[in-house]
Amino acid sequence: MSAITITEAAELYLADLLSKQNTTGIGIRIFITQPGTPHAETCIAYCKPGEEKPEDGALSLKSFTAYIDALSEPFLADAVVDYSTDRMGGQLTIKAPNAKVPMVNEDSPLNERITYYLQTEINPGLAGHGGQVTLVDVDEGIVILRFGGGCQGCGQVDYTLKEGIEKTLMERIPGLKGVRDVTDHSNRENAYY
Repeated sequence: MSAITITEAAELYLADLLSKQNTTGIGIRIFITQPGTPHAETCIAYCKPGEEKPEDGALSLKSFTAYIDALSEPFLADAVVDYSTDRMGGQLTIKAPNAKVPMVNEDSPLNERITYYLQTEINPGLAGHGGQVTLVDVDEGIVILRFGGGCQGCGQVDYTLKEGIEKTLMERIPGLKGVRDVTDHSNRENAYY
């Protein structure tokens, strides 16, 4: 079953909403539109008895059932549904860190696998310095990358490229020969170092 977490506060809030629907057995359905793309949106909808799909996963909570869309489930790993209150009222939040990440395997096209590791392993580390890296091309086993944000013009970019990115990509994707940076680092305006 999915590794999605629905906090107690979110469960109580949703149970209250569901109780106002006057429908015995009503639950919620959690799904992602356009999963694995930059346009992914995580959604929660009412789910009346019979509206769930046979392939949905069922997460039994104290007062209702949450149905998890089968296609969305891998993208909902580590997702958290929470409800927090402040002086303006309350807000239901859904954090699904993997919603936009494409799922790849050894049979996926090389550029998809590279982009996947850039998004899941490399860029989260670079984001701490306000930077990111994107795939430009792959040329005879050499991965051509472009740095942006705090990485552009950074004095540590060569070290990051060879010791971080190249090692990670070559470990994850056998057969790669190396990485090359095509960023113009003369602009140091937003550089981290």
